[in-house]
Amino acid sequence: MKIKTIQTIPFADQRPGTSGLRKRVKVFRQPHYLENFVQSVFDTVGPVEGTTLIVGGDGRFYNREAIQTIVQMAAANGVGRLIIGQHGLLSTPAASHLIRLHRAHGGFILSASHNPGGPAHDFGIKFNMANGGPAPEKITEAIYARSREITEYHLCEGSGTPISLEACGSLLVGNMIIEIVDPVEDYQALMQSLFDFDAIRELFGRGFRMRFDAMHAVTGPYAKAILEDSLGAPEGTVIHARPLEDFGGGHPDPNLTYARSLVECLFGDEAPDFGAASDGDGDRNMILGRHFFVNPCDSLAILAANAHRIPGYQQGLAGVARSMPTSGAVDRVAEALGLRCFETPTGWKFFGNLMDSGQITLCGEESFGTGSSHIREKDGLWAVLFWLNILASRNESVEDVVVSHWRRFGRNYFSRHDYEDLQSETAQEVMTKVQDSFASLSGQKHAGRTIRVCDDFSYTDPVDGSVSKGQGLRVVFEDGSRIIFRRSGTGTHGATLRIYLEAYVDGQGNIHMNPQEALQDLIDLSLEISDLHALSGRNEPTVIT
Repeated sequence: MKIKTIQTIPFADQRPGTSGLRKRVKVFRQPHYLENFVQSVFDTVGPVEGTTLIVGGDGRFYNREAIQTIVQMAAANGVGRLIIGQHGLLSTPAASHLIRLHRAHGGFILSASHNPGGPAHDFGIKFNMANGGPAPEKITEAIYARSREITEYHLCEGSGTPISLEACGSLLVGNMIIEIVDPVEDYQALMQSLFDFDAIRELFGRGFRMRFDAMHAVTGPYAKAILEDSLGAPEGTVIHARPLEDFGGGHPDPNLTYARSLVECLFGDEAPDFGAASDGDGDRNMILGRHFFVNPCDSLAILAANAHRIPGYQQGLAGVARSMPTSGAVDRVAEALGLRCFETPTGWKFFGNLMDSGQITLCGEESFGTGSSHIREKDGLWAVLFWLNILASRNESVEDVVVSHWRRFGRNYFSRHDYEDLQSETAQEVMTKVQDSFASLSGQKHAGRTIRVCDDFSYTDPVDGSVSKGQGLRVVFEDGSRIIFRRSGTGTHGATLRIYLEAYVDGQGNIHMNPQEALQDLIDLSLEISDLHALSGRNEPTVIT
């Protein structure tokens, strides 16, 4: 095998975020752009000679082209074996599992998660480490530093003919072995080891009906194989099952706005018993009952409270964790069950540290992400199967399960208001306005609540001692109610500003209010102290969860 060295120049915008490098497709298609980043990864996480790497993605536009580039570069950099999902597909949780299963050095996951896909939209790439989780900040910063100084990258000379991704099997590129594998098989085996598939089959056998919206994204093949082929759900249970490069023109984000057809189905006259959706790369989930929406914060708490019903978790939970913006619902479960509970910044790598050290088993984020120590990523279909196992065990409706939980633990009313595609300067102006108001807010009363503290959340990792600052502006009341302002880093265009609102009532209080009504006084205060509508020119959020 001959190696060709290509001279290049650095790009200034290749700093990976918490979810890797995400840009418009046209940016990735610039000469040398993808190659620079991939070589920077090899140079940073090496030596990679003789190692095994996992490669796959969510099937969005540019996925296949990027895989061919990675193949050429991996062979030139001495990688011993590449394991690639058939058709280039691997959900993010399945990729994490394969990394751990094969004790790989790591893996490239090609996805921009829940962002739209297509030639005019987004592409993304990230490197997951040997534990199956996203690269920690010290690694992503080192990758970025390398990308700022890189002058060359390496390709296989004469390897311009694309390899076929269509059939499972093995082939050689230079001295490197490539294995094309069924993207579903090993993940399905893992799910079967955790959940009571017989009980779920019996549930479907009793006439239980569900609808799963794969949103033309990567979980389609997984959901078809597991829900319909293995568990016996009727054909047609999984909709929008075929992964498409542009997600069928949709926005593959499983929430009440972008999964509108599923929501209308579950709130319609002929609604099934259960509804669920997952996002572009398969790591998020939305859970619905008949005429009933389950907030992701409540979902995490309910999974923790019912984990003893699940075969894979009957030995007990080491602990639980949530991201800071996520409501404190799971905290109340942890207190009642005597479990450790951690509050972390947003980003799955923080959970990964806690899992690797054996301190937690379940974790989640309010942004429809839930997971456990079975892998080191959030896992959408896993959460759906967890819910199905609970429903099979309790023989109750989704609504009954949730209301029973509220009566026992109380209800943390929660909502997130997203203002998407703001000018970056506007988003920063809003954040500055909020922070400037902190001095005058502390100790004030609002609608009967006393403000206890205003701060900018920071976190010291109990495992590695790293400190993460600037994680979100908080207004915290003495009764536990909260308003949080945070800029999101998941988009590739403009800025998204999120406002999180939370108020707690105990199980004897009014647990059946509409969340927006229950939180109205906090919504009003958030707009007052941020002056968001005046500064942004917006009259309402883009998305309300």
